Amino acid sequence: MSASGVEAGRGSGVVRGERLSALAQQHGALVALLVLALVASFSFDSFATGDNIENLAMTSSFLAVVALGMTFVIVTGGIDLSVGSVFALGGVLAAWGSRYGALVALLLPLAVCGLIGCVNGLLIARTRLAPFIVTLAAMLAARGLMLNITDEGATTYLVDKETVFVHLGQGRLLGVGAPVWITGALFLAGAVALRRTRFGQNVYAVGGNEDAAALMGAPVARTKITVYTLSALLAGLAGALNAAWLASGVTILGYGMELDAIAAVVIGGTLLSGGLGFVSGSLVGVLLLKTIQNIINQIGSLDSAYQQVVSGGFLVVVIIAQTWLARRRRVA
Repeated sequence: MSASGVEAGRGSGVVRGERLSALAQQHGALVALLVLALVASFSFDSFATGDNIENLAMTSSFLAVVALGMTFVIVTGGIDLSVGSVFALGGVLAAWGSRYGALVALLLPLAVCGLIGCVNGLLIARTRLAPFIVTLAAMLAARGLMLNITDEGATTYLVDKETVFVHLGQGRLLGVGAPVWITGALFLAGAVALRRTRFGQNVYAVGGNEDAAALMGAPVARTKITVYTLSALLAGLAGALNAAWLASGVTILGYGMELDAIAAVVIGGTLLSGGLGFVSGSLVGVLLLKTIQNIINQIGSLDSAYQQVVSGGFLVVVIIAQTWLARRRRVA
């Protein structure tokens, strides 16, 4: 074989290796989810039932909405630790506002939570403070505000089940709960925004190389402000939907949700370093985490804490795999 033929074969092998690495990074979580669901279907009679699947979809929808906003933040190379507290605050504000009508119940948490996200974005983008510090402070502030509204958690605001607002959480369409439909619509819009718009291109550019993005004319500060505002808005919306589903603003919710959202996003193929991510992958990551939790509940003899152990171990494996795949692609 000639030297040119050898080089051509080597070049095609490199391209093939890059494609396989990219596919593994993007769809590895989906393969794991399908295998896990298949094994669980044969192992537990109640896993593949309609009621269990519906319950899995409903409980996944709220975390998925939070993870959607987290995807945009992490793709820019940032992090948002405030979403769990913002989720709880959104639920309490929605339940409190439901006394004044469905519009107030929906707009109040969006306005307050969106303002928190906007402040986060301004501090991170304009003063160049570390996202970890800013959003950690926002987490404490949002939780403190929620406790203040509820008298240190002693007051639980109930939602009248006759109001229109309740239908956002308890309504059904074609046999599927309203939050599932809303989550699907949000993910569709998020996928289009991230992959098909100028805003999405800016998000990827900022995460890939912030200085290069600025030199190319990308609005770095505005992009950061937008993604943190979006993250808080979606967390507040998820909290409001959860309040409509439970017909109350439960004050103990949201603890650790930020870690679950980050884990789901990373498991779904989004790099913690930024510049690469997939909205669909985040949804798969949420479903994978919730499926693990569901299987542990199916076993019955295992404590729910095992879900955190398994999720943490799975996250470590995914991060190691992502690092290895990224190095392989660079070497290729």
